[in-house]
Amino acid sequence: MLVRAVLAIFFAAVCRVCAQEALSDGLPSPVEVTAQPFPESVWLDLRQNAPRNSKPQNAPAWVEALTLLPGEATEGGGTSKSIFRIRVTQPAPDYQVLFFRLFFDDKPNQQPELIAWDESGTHILRSGTLGVGMNLPSSDSVLIPMTGASAIDIEVPGDGKTIRAAYLDWMTTSEVVHPVNAEHRDVIPEPFSSVPTLHAPPEDVENFGTVTATLAADPIRVDGQTQESAAFQFPIEAQPLTALLTFEIANPSIDAPPEIYLNGQDIGPVSLTLPDLADPGYRGEAEPLTTEMHFHYTGWLRAQKIVPATVLKAGPNDLVVANGVGSGSSAIRATQIQLKYIWDKSDYLLRTGH
Repeated sequence: MLVRAVLAIFFAAVCRVCAQEALSDGLPSPVEVTAQPFPESVWLDLRQNAPRNSKPQNAPAWVEALTLLPGEATEGGGTSKSIFRIRVTQPAPDYQVLFFRLFFDDKPNQQPELIAWDESGTHILRSGTLGVGMNLPSSDSVLIPMTGASAIDIEVPGDGKTIRAAYLDWMTTSEVVHPVNAEHRDVIPEPFSSVPTLHAPPEDVENFGTVTATLAADPIRVDGQTQESAAFQFPIEAQPLTALLTFEIANPSIDAPPEIYLNGQDIGPVSLTLPDLADPGYRGEAEPLTTEMHFHYTGWLRAQKIVPATVLKAGPNDLVVANGVGSGSSAIRATQIQLKYIWDKSDYLLRTGH
């Protein structure tokens, strides 16, 4: 029988609402909500051993309770699933969709799932398994319809100590338009960043003289300590004018991003598209005898690198993505390269010497 235990909650209020695309007739528009104050967003510290310097703060009134239902012991000595239960109430009838971002250690066989319930105990939503099981600190976001819902469960195998925190914010809507002839990108609204999820095309795509080719869609782990890197080989028919490498990376060191090696040459580190520093996804790390704190981002970021055309060659090319020693472990996914060739409509300038 599960024992109900009250979890100590430490709240850090973050007052920002920035929905980019969550289209529903049930959501209020910004014009409709200007007459009333916005409901506060909330940061829930779900760590079972809170740091000494954490201070308890008040949660918004729409967060009614947070409890931990620990898993039962099994015959093998392990535990079944633990459940964090968050009881919420709509701050106003107009707010019907809740943005829920969960921060957790993405361990294999311990990946969490979100479940929304109504008062009768009926499932309204199951998110499915979050994370990819790369054994890295990570985060995932889910939009939860809250019409009739009164509780959200974070269900995770084991003792629940892989769950770190949650960020909750209510959604509004605005009209969004899309170019007819461009790829439609589904955007999960992120309060601190507007970069959409990167999709890897299954086949090579040519557009305006530029070829986009996927090198690997699935996540690949990179680790500087164990010399674990991501290696790719891809053929090209002719040397391009320039090239662009793009991928998403989880848990990168923001001041020491991965290095790119092409055909045996180090062409430098990638550039990261960073969200606001207020994003709770930043996680600081301090080492003994040093005063400087280094940060990793516990989520997925966009990474890009311009590839010098002179390093590419017709035929097979070898590309390696590697973390430097001391920068920790990361994972990359949706790795792709764009090759720009001469196109008859391109705009070029010929600069003469002085």
